[in-house]
Amino acid sequence: MTPRTQLSFPRQYARTQRYTLGAPRSFAVSPDGSRIVFIRSVSGTDRSGLLWVLDLDGESARERVAADPRVLLGGSDEELSAEEHARRERAREQLAGIVAHAVDGSAELAAFTLSGRLFTAGLRADGTARELPVPGPAVDPRPSPDGRHIAYAARGALRVVGADGAGDRALAEPEDEYVAHGTAEFVAAEEMGRTRGFWWSPDSDRLLVTRVDDRAVRRWWISDPAHPDREPRRIAYPVAGTPNAEVRLFLLGLDGGRVEVVWDRERHPYLARVHWSDGGAPLLLVQARDQRTQRCLTVDTETGETRTVHADEDPLWLDLFPGAPVWGPGGRLTRIADEGGARVLAVGDRALTGAQLQVRAVLDAGGDDVLVTASAGEEADAPEIGEVHVYRVGDRGAERISQGPGVHTAVRSGGVTVLTSARPGPGGTEYRVLREGLPPVAVRSLSERPVLTARPVLREAGVRRIPCAVLLPSEYRESDGPLPVLMDPYGGPRTRRVLAARDPYLASQWFADQGFAVVVADGRGTPGRSPAWEKAVKGDYSVILDDQIDALHALAGSFPFDLGRVGIRGWSFGGYLAARAVLRRPDVFHAGVAGAPATDLRLYDTHYQERYLGDPAELPEVYTANSLVTEDGLVAVENPARPLMIIHGMADDNVVVAHSLRLSAALTAAGRAHEVLPLSGVTHMTPQEQVAENLLLLQLGFLKRSLGV
Repeated sequence: MTPRTQLSFPRQYARTQRYTLGAPRSFAVSPDGSRIVFIRSVSGTDRSGLLWVLDLDGESARERVAADPRVLLGGSDEELSAEEHARRERAREQLAGIVAHAVDGSAELAAFTLSGRLFTAGLRADGTARELPVPGPAVDPRPSPDGRHIAYAARGALRVVGADGAGDRALAEPEDEYVAHGTAEFVAAEEMGRTRGFWWSPDSDRLLVTRVDDRAVRRWWISDPAHPDREPRRIAYPVAGTPNAEVRLFLLGLDGGRVEVVWDRERHPYLARVHWSDGGAPLLLVQARDQRTQRCLTVDTETGETRTVHADEDPLWLDLFPGAPVWGPGGRLTRIADEGGARVLAVGDRALTGAQLQVRAVLDAGGDDVLVTASAGEEADAPEIGEVHVYRVGDRGAERISQGPGVHTAVRSGGVTVLTSARPGPGGTEYRVLREGLPPVAVRSLSERPVLTARPVLREAGVRRIPCAVLLPSEYRESDGPLPVLMDPYGGPRTRRVLAARDPYLASQWFADQGFAVVVADGRGTPGRSPAWEKAVKGDYSVILDDQIDALHALAGSFPFDLGRVGIRGWSFGGYLAARAVLRRPDVFHAGVAGAPATDLRLYDTHYQERYLGDPAELPEVYTANSLVTEDGLVAVENPARPLMIIHGMADDNVVVAHSLRLSAALTAAGRAHEVLPLSGVTHMTPQEQVAENLLLLQLGFLKRSLGV
């Protein structure tokens, strides 16, 4: 690889937003199978999403633009409200323009926002896009199933307007600044995967609407030290062990009716899931604060009373899953559950899958079967390291519909399935429309082709068979001798890094091409293996670092590792892991780059941290043992110092910069040299092109200096 190519990858990686620009996403399928609706920018470097329609007619297909933000805004730049900024940060959304849309029941009408203004687009061939004159800034607009109304949130109110722009009115308004209707509170959006706050009835005559009161939630201030003339931004952040927002749910009729939905909110305060379809009564999934018990409830839409249809308990914690619970085939309750040591799909009273599959999400439960994603379980016939497949599951068993290595997911309606397949080869991700009896139709991706080729070798390492990927320099020869090692993990719960796909390894390959052997390892705590594998971290994050070390040493017998020069880099939980590695195990790790690390775990949010470590008031010793610093300083100061670079966005409202500042202060008090890279105006994401590009180069320079590369 030439020096020019080496320098071009960080720029391309940043400019393409990690090769996501130009890729189709957010698919919706019309029930009659004639239209596929999606979002895509016009090139691999353009950041503005357009709304597209793919018209299907027999074996032919034709793309057209349904809404172009440049046209609708008259060429002016977007201006985002504070509510929209927060929504995008929770969703890790980096695209501009049209970033989300919702469609009516027949997929003939779409709604979306631009600069807080509400727009609709007709999705048939003769449809047009137009703005509806409503008070803003509008957030999360959603058409009613019959397409006659649009509901949206604005300034704490839940409002409804006719699809023709007439009759705008508030169905619920906030009593004061602490109350908001129709939006998800922080922990729901950040940790539970519930980004919505209202749901239409199948008959389009009423909605289920959340009422969030966050007056009891602790207030934090996010300042911008680079601009001392600006006021700090106040946010409601529920720190572990402190009060959450109060969440209630109401049935609001278009005729002005209002009925509160009643359940035992003292025992089960978390509203984790809401599902309302023509398959049955509204379904709620509510959780206890300690997440060890949960109830699936049905709602009486006349009285608001609820009834338990299923209850779950777990001595450690209960996970939440995308798309479940729902009403499935035959009107039976469909859910994902941990049974017999496996994560199974249960329909009614039966588990339809077993220990060979680890079910991850319900994609569609209409018709006679259920569409799910799953990875190979611990009892699978052969390991499929990093693969995730789409299965059609019915009473007669599971049938795989995705083929070949990769990470697959799908959207289905009626007889049409849009299959997204992220492949490990140089071709990247494929998007195909599958229909019975007809050849597949490709949806074009306009994303750029990377300037390098990732060559991960996937292995299981050590006695625990830890999934790993190893990347060596593209031009490495055995005569080159052993290489310094760079561990490149996330490592924490709910996120896998070892995947049978191309894009997750591009940055890792670039580091490898600079002269490193790069190792990505998914130890205990990461998803996709078994419930026991994930829950082994309860109360003790040390096993996560143990598995990184075990993987490193197990692989060293097969790969050219110089174990005298081992670095580690990571972001978020991976940043915590990198800092922990050099502080707790300097005998193994000789340098670390910690990006946005959570260092004092009492400063992170309730739903995440209490799930794994419990209540800090009841278990202070657990938080002390797992944190890197406390208010009193560094937890472990007796170990030899190793070079450490700490990187943090000053505007981060998820892992606030106080984490890194406390770590730096404790290191300074202990007389330990370290580097701190503050990123002005940067949040937990790094969407800014120059920042994203130079972060790679700065990390590389630090690691080379520290490891003598």
